[in-house]
Amino acid sequence: MNEIYGFLTGPALWLAFAVFIGGLILRLANLYGVSKERDRVVYNHVSMKWGVRSIVHWLIPLGSVSLRAQPVFAVVFYVFHVCLLAVPLFLRAHNILWHEAFGVSLPSLPESLADILAIVCVLAALFLLLRRIIRPEVRILTTAWDYLLLILTILPFVTGILAYHQVGPRQMTLILHILSAEILLVIIPFSKLGHIVLFFFSRAFIGFEMGQRRGARTW
Repeated sequence: MNEIYGFLTGPALWLAFAVFIGGLILRLANLYGVSKERDRVVYNHVSMKWGVRSIVHWLIPLGSVSLRAQPVFAVVFYVFHVCLLAVPLFLRAHNILWHEAFGVSLPSLPESLADILAIVCVLAALFLLLRRIIRPEVRILTTAWDYLLLILTILPFVTGILAYHQVGPRQMTLILHILSAEILLVIIPFSKLGHIVLFFFSRAFIGFEMGQRRGARTW
């Protein structure tokens, strides 16, 4: 167990981050090349004003017409993403590891609050999963890979909660937590989860196209 833990917190962790960062860079470079080849005209209408407005309105809860049309989903969706980012970035245990590895760390959430946010994240994910199953207009667009991605996304939170509350064999739970997080990092650049970065570019480009070029809002 100690050897596995050492491998996961050492070489495997570095490899996961390398694939995560390198994969996102390669995907952005590829999409940039494709856009220059197939939709070059959009670069004639680049406008930071419309790009930023498009991004900001989609980041604000209920900031777009489509989100206001389904407020319950919009709020859960927003809470899910906030927790999804806040817990890994501001968890004290993670920041201790960042400080040991790089000598820097982010502000840390109180452990009790981080625990609550992690549980809320899992509950929100369960809501989104059930919505995909129950709502026919969503179910018909959902593939088995979409279900698997949602499960893989939330698995580090489930295992993290179990490890924090010492449910089950602690070392095994901790290993599963680290392993699931590293698998997620590797998958992100090559799946729909890449929208954690691509979202900003796609929303900005839509802002250029619809706002600067056509004078229409995109939210």
